Amino acid sequence: MFFVIRVSRTRLLVFSLLLLASVAGLLSSLPVVQTTAGRNRLLPVYSIPTTEKVVALTFDISWGTKVPEPVLKILDQKQVTCTFFLSGPWVERNSDIAKKIRTSGHEIASHGYRHVNLSGLSASEIQTELLKASRILEDVLDTKPWLLRAPNGDYNNKVIQAAESLGYTVIQWDTDSLDWTKPGANQIVSRVIKKVHPGDIILFHASDSAAETPEALPRVIDELKSSGYRLVTVSELLKLDPENRWQKMPGPPRR
Repeated sequence: MFFVIRVSRTRLLVFSLLLLASVAGLLSSLPVVQTTAGRNRLLPVYSIPTTEKVVALTFDISWGTKVPEPVLKILDQKQVTCTFFLSGPWVERNSDIAKKIRTSGHEIASHGYRHVNLSGLSASEIQTELLKASRILEDVLDTKPWLLRAPNGDYNNKVIQAAESLGYTVIQWDTDSLDWTKPGANQIVSRVIKKVHPGDIILFHASDSAAETPEALPRVIDELKSSGYRLVTVSELLKLDPENRWQKMPGPPRR
């Protein structure tokens, strides 16, 4: 026996809408499926996770001789040891200043050779750039760098893989002073103090492009210390990582 059920168009429309709403509700309750895009992106070290009030001051130098000396004098007066990322050609041209950075007890790290975006080079070209810089730092300063900050902070997976294949740990920053933009010493101080956090890596420059750094730096250091922060090198900061992810590597081989 068969029954024929007559349904008006209006009721059929309402039923269809209710059915669609139920399906939509079911789908919305399901977990969101993440795409694989970006999942394998490699990252440099921006900071370490810690509640301890400790930060690393870092300085990039790629050109000039006017700013480094005042910066070194301030760090000495404030009894602060930092990490300097030095470009190979600058060290070659200014070995006397570079040696003073080294003998003052600061950590020497690499800022590469040419100041170009490494992500636009092939893996072998990246390695060549880093090895050329490493040879100069070793020959002039008798130290083998194992920390790298890529020129312009530019990186991608290829850059990080090429650097790590040579024994480097790639370092970035969480707080950028933007001192090279010359916003004024007050703005530099304000920006750093507002953004700083435990485990932070702070970026300054000691190139001549950052002429306001010597004026801002003593105030930044005093503010950090008065807020309870301890200032260390990047290597010292990495040792405080709770997961021990950053172990010191032997550094690039001499070639």
